[in-house]
Amino acid sequence: MIELTYNNQQFSAYLAKPQGEVKGGLIVIHEVWGLVEHTKSIADRFAKEGFLVLAPSLLSELGITDKLAGDLQSKLFNPKTRSETQPKLRALMTPMQAPEFGQKTIGRVLECYRFLVDQKEINQNVGVTGFCFGGTYCYSLAVNQPNLKFAVPFYGHANFSADELSKIKCPILAFYGENDEGLMTELPDLKTQMKQAGVDFTAKVYKDCGHAFFNDTNSFAYNEAAATDAWKMTLAFMNNHI
Repeated sequence: MIELTYNNQQFSAYLAKPQGEVKGGLIVIHEVWGLVEHTKSIADRFAKEGFLVLAPSLLSELGITDKLAGDLQSKLFNPKTRSETQPKLRALMTPMQAPEFGQKTIGRVLECYRFLVDQKEINQNVGVTGFCFGGTYCYSLAVNQPNLKFAVPFYGHANFSADELSKIKCPILAFYGENDEGLMTELPDLKTQMKQAGVDFTAKVYKDCGHAFFNDTNSFAYNEAAATDAWKMTLAFMNNHI
């Protein structure tokens, strides 16, 4: 773990280093559960593929511990306990809706970008991937950092106008599960906006999958076949654009 600073406030990040030659830098942004061990394990997997990986902790102020995250996650995806868990989760996530939270969070992600490009072995080659909450901030970073090499959002929202999306200069590979109703409803319009904005945008939708299909710690959501295929596609995409 290392400490970074944005707007005179420190925040933590997990740094995973490859053992051999460094291909480039990669920001990995966690799900809405915060920087849990699962996210760190993903960072380690990418480090083994040659990336210098930085995974920031962006929700620590909300008091989401690993234990609480695991408990909420299992209950939210369990059909028997979902309805009683949703109000608790909404209450916990209310601070995330404030404009100042979004400004602070993208500021911290941009600081992660600056940290990585400052590393000599990176040679300005930095991309981003993220999941759920992190997928959403993949889009935000792409809008706000024109020198980003690629973005790979997993089941994230892109709440931007076509003019804002036109600021994106990197290719995007986005993953979705067809049963993730909210995002699937948004996807046709997003494809149209991306085309209008001139963005190199590819969306991969997996059948019989919902939200969080990549998370192998979530027995209700994980889909091994989709996760395996998405991992292979992600590595090929990153290696092609780094």
